Amino acid sequence: MFWLIVSVFMIVCMWKIFTKAGQEGWKAIIPIYNLYVLTQIVGKPWWWLLLCCIPFVNIVIGIWLTNLLSKSFGKSEGFTIGLIFLGIVFYPILAFDRTITYKGPAGDPTRSITGDLSSIGQKLQ
Repeated sequence: MFWLIVSVFMIVCMWKIFTKAGQEGWKAIIPIYNLYVLTQIVGKPWWWLLLCCIPFVNIVIGIWLTNLLSKSFGKSEGFTIGLIFLGIVFYPILAFDRTITYKGPAGDPTRSITGDLSSIGQKLQ
């Protein structure tokens, strides 16, 4: 019963995080699709979902996505560590703290996935 309550609470937190990022909250409850939406929120391409299917690589990608989610809301790597090890505390903070707002993919409001893709093959300045 305890785990059911915790699971429902974490779903509510993800729903709120999605709405803060400009996505519809119901997208947080659909398995796999919620990861696709998360990659959009943090500014990564859809094929990162495929990386989540590769053993051991999925651990690295999960940590990376968590870090990018933290940066997307203006938080540091320290907050990322909190999300990873104390998610039951830090996800509600991210979801319900009104002072925490979505800053854009990985914390850069000017960045978008289409902009990232169009820069492929361009010289660095």
